[in-house]
Amino acid sequence: MPTTTDYLVIGAGPAGLQLAYFLDRAGRDYLVVEAGSVAGSFFGTFPRHRQLISSNKRYTGIDDPEFNLRMDWNSLLSDDEDLLFTKYTPRYFPAADDMVRYLGDYATKLGLNIRYDSRVVEVRKGEEFEVADQNGEVYRAPALIVATGPAKPYLPDIPGIELAEPYTTVSVDPQDFVNQRVLILGKGNSAFETADNLIETAAVIHVAGPNSLRLAWQTHFVGHLRAVNNNFLDTYQLKSQNAILDGHVLRIREDGDGFVASVSFSRADGVVKDIPYDRVIACTGFRLDTSIFSDGCTPELVIKDRFPAQTSEWESTNVPGMYFAGTMMQVRDFKKSTSGFIHGFRYTVKALHRILERKIEDREWPYVPLAADAKALSDAIIARVNRSSALWQQFSKLGDLITVAGKDAAYYEEVPVDYAHDNQFADEYFTITLEYGPDHDKVDPFDINARRISPDNADKAYDAAYLHPVIRHFRRGALLAEHHIAENLENDWTSEDNHRKPLTDFLADRLSQTVLTVAP
Repeated sequence: MPTTTDYLVIGAGPAGLQLAYFLDRAGRDYLVVEAGSVAGSFFGTFPRHRQLISSNKRYTGIDDPEFNLRMDWNSLLSDDEDLLFTKYTPRYFPAADDMVRYLGDYATKLGLNIRYDSRVVEVRKGEEFEVADQNGEVYRAPALIVATGPAKPYLPDIPGIELAEPYTTVSVDPQDFVNQRVLILGKGNSAFETADNLIETAAVIHVAGPNSLRLAWQTHFVGHLRAVNNNFLDTYQLKSQNAILDGHVLRIREDGDGFVASVSFSRADGVVKDIPYDRVIACTGFRLDTSIFSDGCTPELVIKDRFPAQTSEWESTNVPGMYFAGTMMQVRDFKKSTSGFIHGFRYTVKALHRILERKIEDREWPYVPLAADAKALSDAIIARVNRSSALWQQFSKLGDLITVAGKDAAYYEEVPVDYAHDNQFADEYFTITLEYGPDHDKVDPFDINARRISPDNADKAYDAAYLHPVIRHFRRGALLAEHHIAENLENDWTSEDNHRKPLTDFLADRLSQTVLTVAP
């Protein structure tokens, strides 16, 4: 007989565990099925060089646990104050093994309902989803949440790519590369993590890819190259035999005991050069493994077939009832926010749970009633933007929401902005987000001659490049007005003249123009 449940979650990685926590605390009937023998088994192998790039800042000088999650990129949300990753290691860039230990404790101490050693081999759908594992067990549920992440290694369509050693299995012992010429395909963190590991032993290292190198400190997208992995850039620019190749690798062929790669250089008008190597390594990322989905149950893919297409509820656009949690949620904010990482998706998973509660269980999104008074709303906004970790981590994508009906207002926390527009909570509403300026990635923060908006200039706050609060007034989804709170070096938006009064004046003006009707 099949095992039945209301919510079936595939994968006991960070996202699956986070959703399981919320389902468990809500008293829902749920089950998590996990291919591995432990929670977070992915981190038992990846990253290959065993150092995470997610910040682990234990000391902030502040006692507020909500604020401190701004600096803690690894902890999952829970009601157990001992289940903070900062208590597991003092290292700013922790070891991957610490993550495995932490996730195991999280699953065990919270008593989450997980069935291990259950690798899903088929997903099919009739009236409900039916999921089969490698043991022949069948699980049935009306709601399916896929939290596996993009786990299938991706290899680009290059003739001879089969000659490359994949990142997933290539040796991580630098002594295996002594005095060798090495080509690394890819320009992400895995490529540079691999290159950095070989600097001391390889003779020549080339990192190649068709796209421009993007630096996380400049774009504010942490999936771009992190500083902890960019030591290789020095060896390139300071002429230490290493190089970054901007162009397309057209083909790879065997040549004696080595290989020859034909590279078309973008910066040299497509000039093609044949370059010899002893080893070629493919660090070209991962994609969603769709082989488990039966005909009629395969989610539509987007962004070069990397992620499943999703609605503002993180539901498959073509398979109703199938939702996604974790790194695959980033399709809604790809390279614009942080849903691809724990410090981002712990909040989008929380939002997904609230969406499921609202949609399936008929439970209202939690809110705090307030008077529709400019000062009361201003005080509530200032309090939130100065401590909220969700708005801080999920900049521009998760926001607080204030609905207004006559003299009454309601304050909703951490609502996905797209979802708020698609599922109007009321005719009149305000969104509150933290956002960078539209050209923030064009500002060189280290150039002292670069012009910046003064933090004391509230009238020019809309031109601020750095993270700052933005309040927008909508009526039935149409934007009516917006207000930017001036940026501040330490993100302290409590100044009466620069922050509070301009916001209160804006709200007073907008409230005087609100319509009294409420959306059904």
